[in-house]
Amino acid sequence: EFILHNDKPRARAAPPTADPVLFEDTSASAPAMNSQEYYSQGYNMGEPSNDMFGGAGGNNLFTDPMASAAMMYGSSLANQGKDMVNKEISRFMSVNKLKYFFAVDTRYVLKKLMILMFPYTHQDWEVRYHRDTPLTPRQDVNAPDLYIPTMAFITYILLAGMALGIQKRFSPEVLGLCASTALVWIIIEVLVMLLSLYLLTVHSDLSTFDLIAYSGYKYVGMIFTVLCGLLFGSDGYFVALIWSSCALMFFIVRSLKMKILPSISSDSMGTGSSAKPQFRLYITVATAIFQPVIIYWLTSHLVR
Repeated sequence: EFILHNDKPRARAAPPTADPVLFEDTSASAPAMNSQEYYSQGYNMGEPSNDMFGGAGGNNLFTDPMASAAMMYGSSLANQGKDMVNKEISRFMSVNKLKYFFAVDTRYVLKKLMILMFPYTHQDWEVRYHRDTPLTPRQDVNAPDLYIPTMAFITYILLAGMALGIQKRFSPEVLGLCASTALVWIIIEVLVMLLSLYLLTVHSDLSTFDLIAYSGYKYVGMIFTVLCGLLFGSDGYFVALIWSSCALMFFIVRSLKMKILPSISSDSMGTGSSAKPQFRLYITVATAIFQPVIIYWLTSHLVR
């Protein structure tokens, strides 16, 4: 009986020990590790096909030999194009001469902006020279520069985009058209000025960079005009337009008067010396009068 009594508990204890064994065999067996690796590998293998979701597929793009070769080829083409552009620029213009127009400092920029907006208080308009070489803009406030026109042009484009956005009329195409139109107007103005000087055989100290600088100063007045139009409406726009136009015309007349020399090749043209100041006056006044027309044309559509 003692044996039988002990066998029954053993017989009864067998099922509880058997069930955990069955449970452990189906869930915690060694193949479970392999199954995880299998599903992990399967997931990673399917990932590159879903490039739109990013992840590993997007990273594999940079390790693709074809993509790397294409990037290297594009980089080499860009470097070659840069070298060609620099070579062509060096053929038509001097880099050192171009650096002259960007030799500015904060003091010069502030003074020049004050002269552009309030030219009536400026007395000395003569450009200073040192050994037949004009002083840099940082040394002479009357010297033309390209830094202010360049920054003013960029600011005008940004301000135009903001104005169009406020009026719910912004689009990349409209902003691109605005920028290209402003650039084309400068090119036309400079070409007309060069052609007039050539046809009238007026000898002057004006270079192409000088003309670009004087033509680009109008963007300072355009920025002021558009800002007043956005802040104070149409009335503020027209008041600012009149002020900036008069200031720019006065600035252009006084500046070009010191640059355009009154000498004409009378021998080749057969004209008398009395016509020399007239030609100089006509070119100067025509250039000054043309500035308000361009300012209104490039800013009127931005203020409504």
